[in-house]
Amino acid sequence: MFVRELHLRDFRSWRAVDLDLAPGPTVFTGRNGFGKTNLLEALYYLSTLRSHRVSSDAPLVHAGSASASVIATVENDGRELTADLRINAEGANKAAINRSPARRPRDLLGILRTVLFAPEDLSLVRGDPSDRRRFVDELVAQRGPRFAAARADYDRVLRQRSALLKTAAAALRRGGDQADSVISTLDVWDGQLADLGGQVVSARLSVLAELEPHFTGSYASIAPHSRPAVLRYRPAGGAEIEERTPEAIADVLALRLTELRDKEIERGLCLVGPHRDDIDIVLGSDIAKGFASHGESWSLALALRLGSVELTRAEGVEPVIMLDDVFAELDAKRRAQLVEFTADAEQLLITAAVAEDIPERIGGRRIGVDVVDDDEGRRSHIVDVNGAGAPEDDDDDREGDDEVAAGEGTHE
Repeated sequence: MFVRELHLRDFRSWRAVDLDLAPGPTVFTGRNGFGKTNLLEALYYLSTLRSHRVSSDAPLVHAGSASASVIATVENDGRELTADLRINAEGANKAAINRSPARRPRDLLGILRTVLFAPEDLSLVRGDPSDRRRFVDELVAQRGPRFAAARADYDRVLRQRSALLKTAAAALRRGGDQADSVISTLDVWDGQLADLGGQVVSARLSVLAELEPHFTGSYASIAPHSRPAVLRYRPAGGAEIEERTPEAIADVLALRLTELRDKEIERGLCLVGPHRDDIDIVLGSDIAKGFASHGESWSLALALRLGSVELTRAEGVEPVIMLDDVFAELDAKRRAQLVEFTADAEQLLITAAVAEDIPERIGGRRIGVDVVDDDEGRRSHIVDVNGAGAPEDDDDDREGDDEVAAGEGTHE
């Protein structure tokens, strides 16, 4: 699988860019804040319908614009599809496949499969449970739209149930018909939350079971003298999951919701469900978040991404591998291991602040990225292309990304 064309309009700092891409390595170079990361972010969003940097869509739209457009033509085993996504600053996004309108943006899932390595990956080991949940959910989502639908429905029911819990205590104190209404409505939401939660957790457990041997093997290759590493799903609220079917998990969730109802009403919070679960990365007998050294944490983060590549390959798909300024973060040993692992990637897209950060073994095209700041505002553009093919206009990056397009917003 590889991206043959990428077209952006008003995405982050890129007002307009048209890139012809090819199999093999392509390296985007330019100073931090010039827009390199935004190019990879656009492709990652197209493959997962999520940004790896922000939690809402509004920051993805260029300041002053109503919407952004991301269009990519993807070739997979001789078959070519064009995925077209319009990201609206307000309101629902729109999608098309080969110019035919899609019913929902999630219909695009599965067209482009990507694995993105980024400095933020350290949060997969050291960060909050939400970082690890997001990692697994994005891995599942790329397999197709079904999981995304279940997760969206779960989030909708969760919002409605949470809103009811915030007012339930006062209603129950007043008693009467209002109290009866609260209890009956909670019963309905509990049933839906358990059913949808069962689907979400079952999908997570399935992908983790497939990912774990690849993750464990990758970590052993990166750190052969370290302790063995495994993944363990940890449900919230004391739920114990023995069977992995959606129905069995739904039964467990329903029971815990009943047992914790009084506590949830008292606190006004939903305490049980996949929105509160965690994935423990276990190193030896210890949870890595509290015990792993900085070097071990980086090795574990790399192993998660390398395992994701192998998992996708095991499904018969060669993902587009994207390395977002990661060589500058790694020591010489891990840098060499990453180069070795990605050497046979069908398409490898890399960003770097300086060309010297890229190991000599990586050839391919070099595309320079710069910014223009004039009466039309600050925006990214392509300044230099070395190698076959040719692109056009663009901008943005990590630390300096916030400087490029005012009004980008913040990450939660």
